[in-house]
Amino acid sequence: MLNTLIEAMEKAVLEVKQWPEKVVQIFHHNDSDGLTSGAILTRAFERQGYKVQRFCLEKPYPKVLQKVYEQQGKLLVFADFAGRIAPLLSELNQSRNLTLILDHHVAEASTDPRVLNLDPDLFGLKGDRDISGSTTCYLFARTMDPANRDMAHIAAVGAVGDGFFVDGALVSENREVALEAVRQGLIEIRNQGTGELYLLNSPKGQIPVIEFGDYLDVLGGVGYYQNGPDMGIRACLEGVSAESDRMVEELKTVRTKIFSEEIAKLKVGALKQAPHIQWFHVEKRFFPMGVKMIGAFCDAIKDTNLIDPQKYLAGFQVIPDEIPGFEAIKFGEVKISMRASHYLEEEIRAGRALGLNIFLPEATTRLGGFSDACHSLTAATTVAIGKEEKLIDEMEKILEGESNG
Repeated sequence: MLNTLIEAMEKAVLEVKQWPEKVVQIFHHNDSDGLTSGAILTRAFERQGYKVQRFCLEKPYPKVLQKVYEQQGKLLVFADFAGRIAPLLSELNQSRNLTLILDHHVAEASTDPRVLNLDPDLFGLKGDRDISGSTTCYLFARTMDPANRDMAHIAAVGAVGDGFFVDGALVSENREVALEAVRQGLIEIRNQGTGELYLLNSPKGQIPVIEFGDYLDVLGGVGYYQNGPDMGIRACLEGVSAESDRMVEELKTVRTKIFSEEIAKLKVGALKQAPHIQWFHVEKRFFPMGVKMIGAFCDAIKDTNLIDPQKYLAGFQVIPDEIPGFEAIKFGEVKISMRASHYLEEEIRAGRALGLNIFLPEATTRLGGFSDACHSLTAATTVAIGKEEKLIDEMEKILEGESNG
């Protein structure tokens, strides 16, 4: 599995070095895994002498991709998303640009020889267990130049931040990057009763990696429209600063206020019920936070007494008509994020309940929506405004058919 992936990466590195364009456009996600992925690739390409143009996206929306692929002769890299939409990128690209996909979500094969899908899912590794987007990007960077081993700790931050553990510990390739960082003296691993504690050794002392991951999530998610992602990349590469600390504290205050107001609404009937799904809609109330925050809010409430643990949880948020770094884009869409309670997570892992990546993308496709990055326990897609209840209905049809079967 890993050897085959590395061989594919070696071929991709050769193609990159032979490509005449020496400016690379990096498109990356805005959570801790996406920011660490973007940081690793930024430094790796800069070390090779490339000029880096970086764009942080909450999702690789089709309307954004259409603008990206109006270009020709470019070097494009997608990190921590796009594995599933390699056929769409292939259709848009038509061999006019060299595109690399360094994702870890469920993937589909490319149909364009110049769209190189290096998603480990295609090589037998599980993105919600074995390997994060940051670890995938680290493996690519290390393949490009062994000197990039010094970014193993950044990859480990992304892996821990993504939260996919087995018995409280990283496994497989995620664990290997953490152990590499331990050998370099940049991370300490301590055993604890519920698994392992990962500590980042920094000039300011030890920082629990899970806390640093949360720090990046705040910058990238809450601060998406306020230059938070750029600050997060700097924190990954240069360490936290007084400036980044101030930004995080200000953003946390914003998040607390908005989340508290929404919880109050849920307590008085804003949570709607279907047979297998409970759902709510925040409309535009989360702005200026990014749409990543609808998933973060679901995470915050999924195991509280507000929520029926035997039902899937879904939240909707209207997508603003702006993307940092792009001209105004008219979306007319909502994002749905879904989560499972601890009880349902165990049922999904045991095969007694459907994973979110099984029924949410299928229902979304039926309504002409967009899906790219779905895990079994966390998932998100987009549909046109006005189709929210239809999407719930389509998911219920799938889940009802499964229960009857």
